[in-house]
Amino acid sequence: MTFSETGLTSRHVAALAPIEDYLQGHITGKAEFMYKAFAADARIVSFRDGKLHSLTVEEFATARCPGHPAADEAQRKRFITQFDVVGNAGVVKVVLEYPGVTFTDYMTLLEIDGVWKIVNKTFSAAAR
Repeated sequence: MTFSETGLTSRHVAALAPIEDYLQGHITGKAEFMYKAFAADARIVSFRDGKLHSLTVEEFATARCPGHPAADEAQRKRFITQFDVVGNAGVVKVVLEYPGVTFTDYMTLLEIDGVWKIVNKTFSAAAR
């Protein structure tokens, strides 16, 4: 299938690169993928247990990437449900279905000096 058949241009594919790195970080448990996906000053934000949480990329990678896949990796599903790019900015909605919880991530993308990065992640977690 070609890009034109799917409606994706080479610009769309380039904009999805940090999302692929982000997903690989979750799949492998390796923080290097998260550092590659996010802009250095990006924030990961959520509201849980009555509190606003705002993490740096380093805090997020440390908490979510132990250096190896999760024990239940075979049971986890991840997919992109929305994607839009205009010029050098874009948004992506990613759903991560894990045993016991579903995360819904909203990512803001920006092309910075010719390289696409996630500049913000806001997410919600719902028990399954």
